[in-house]
Amino acid sequence: MTSSSDHTIAPVSEQDLEELLRLMRAYCDFYEVEPSDARLLALSRTLIADPEREGVQLLARDAQASAVGFASVFWSWDTTVASRIGIMNDLFVAPRARGSGLAEALIEASLQRCAMRGAVRLEWQTAPDNVRAQTVYERVGGERGPWISYTKQVGGSAGA
Repeated sequence: MTSSSDHTIAPVSEQDLEELLRLMRAYCDFYEVEPSDARLLALSRTLIADPEREGVQLLARDAQASAVGFASVFWSWDTTVASRIGIMNDLFVAPRARGSGLAEALIEASLQRCAMRGAVRLEWQTAPDNVRAQTVYERVGGERGPWISYTKQVGGSAGA
């Protein structure tokens, strides 16, 4: 767990899921996607059950202990460096807590988790029009990667 006088950041537990779900839903609303609550909770429970293989979700709480942000880091490998990496698939701070340094703190906590897991790098993406996030990422020393990302759905609908 990391903390300052303004916030704490800790791995998500089963007791956090109700508050986390509200943040995950706001994150999905921001990106205009609609996975079911059941699927979002299944994702979180998978990470809680097997953080060594799957990854970790971190929950940020403000000074009043209200959940105000989260990050999801999934473990992967990069053949080009023959090493484990962390993929920060999600980073979200509630609008009322933006500008407080929580995004930077969640990135730092994610980096710490990567170091604990033996990962050599943390990677993440954001939407091309999410300029606010890009500003934060560049401020913390994030570098734009050399790759262009593509996605393609597998089988049926991913949001069911």
